[in-house]
Amino acid sequence: MRTKTVPDPTTIFEKSSPGRIGCNLPVADTPPVDWDTALGKTRNEVKWPEIAELDLIRHFTNLSHINYGIDTGFYPLGSCTMKYNPKVNERTAGMTGFVRLHPLQPVSSAQGAFEVIATVQDILKEVTGFEEMTMQPVAGAHGELTCLMLIKAYHESRGEGAQRRIVLVPDSAHGTNPASAARCGFEVAHVATDADGNTDLADLERQAKDNVAAFMVTNPSTLGLFEPNIRRICEIVHACGGQVFCDGANMNAMVGTTRPGDHGFDCMHLNLHKTFSTPHGGGGPGCGAIGLKKHLEPFMPGPVIKKVGSQYELDQSRPLSIGRVSGFYGQFLMAVRALTFLLAHGREGLPEISRCSVLNANYVKARLKDHLPAAYDRPCMHECVLTATPYKANGVRALDISKRLIDYGFHPPTNYFPLIVPEALMIEPTETECKETLDAFCDALIAICEEAKSDPDKLHDAPSTQIVGRLDEAAAVKNLDVTWKPPTPEPAGAA
Repeated sequence: MRTKTVPDPTTIFEKSSPGRIGCNLPVADTPPVDWDTALGKTRNEVKWPEIAELDLIRHFTNLSHINYGIDTGFYPLGSCTMKYNPKVNERTAGMTGFVRLHPLQPVSSAQGAFEVIATVQDILKEVTGFEEMTMQPVAGAHGELTCLMLIKAYHESRGEGAQRRIVLVPDSAHGTNPASAARCGFEVAHVATDADGNTDLADLERQAKDNVAAFMVTNPSTLGLFEPNIRRICEIVHACGGQVFCDGANMNAMVGTTRPGDHGFDCMHLNLHKTFSTPHGGGGPGCGAIGLKKHLEPFMPGPVIKKVGSQYELDQSRPLSIGRVSGFYGQFLMAVRALTFLLAHGREGLPEISRCSVLNANYVKARLKDHLPAAYDRPCMHECVLTATPYKANGVRALDISKRLIDYGFHPPTNYFPLIVPEALMIEPTETECKETLDAFCDALIAICEEAKSDPDKLHDAPSTQIVGRLDEAAAVKNLDVTWKPPTPEPAGAA
């Protein structure tokens, strides 16, 4: 078993010793501040930790080792595409000419930056098959919302805004889809999934009426399956006057191999952190670039980058535009990172991303088929959705398996999603993981499945190798307390 040493749980307050100094600060060149007045209490009452520099360094270094990151281990999270972020991306994004740009400086002095953005947009247009592209949205869900705003503006321009109030969403969709639709003022209706894991065409045809504004489809779906009827789906929605949005969360399975714009979609969003290796998570800057067909171009968020002669300009003359969707032109350094990745792979290398991600997912599915059966027994795309229902008879659920994986040194996969799959375990290995890593992960899952049959309590008690064990998750959310308090001293004379 690949286990990790339990980290030191001692807080920095407990390591504190009066009079120790962690660093010497330079003499301040600003007016002095009275601590007691500023804080409303004395420094002794605040109880700042006092700790030597070496102990301080060790404390925070050890804390960093507690974190699980893509640089330390495998992330099998389904639907999240937690791929490696090449360090060369950070080097280019950290170049002085990029990081010292100011978003308010004149366009004439930032021509290189606009060239970077325009180049990425041109490449993404070719990769996705859409005529227009903008990188203004700053997150995936923000890109979804922007696409729905475009669709809403399109219908309003045709005098159908009040009529088209329904957005259809598959019952297996990402939660952001109905959330984005509701945020945009639409009503949400769900389309069923058929027995093969595809969109139920009969149910779609039944609901495709003249009150439909759009159908939001993830392709490949959140079940990890490519929708074989995607052209027919687009025809059905277009026949009733609706638009079809592609959720690009799973573009890693298609990049360089097939283009959503060729399938019949009217618009889509892209997660640059999922498909094009910009940083993922942590609440930092993101990019939810959107692609769209020509008929939606008049409504694009402005301003739009245009090249006039040899110079780039910002086109502000857009009377039908939905307006800005971010303060400036999106997260510029995400474009730098994405361009680095795109140029490194080139036209020839991009198809290898989708091919290897699909290969890895099917390899995991095949290795685990006798222990964790697939929700739908057919070739998957970039991720496989498995079910832990065979172990419910032993009192073991998907969550127990995932918690036990932590003891084996692996981050758990996505649990209980899609919601239509009972005891779902959703695994996406991405193209950047090697066979040895996938084998170690599968070996761990197989061993855990054997434990589920022979010793279920071992799973119920997991994890047992971390600072904290199994939490009452409901209580942790409702009664969250992350403040350290010194222990109450025992009364004098206590035994």
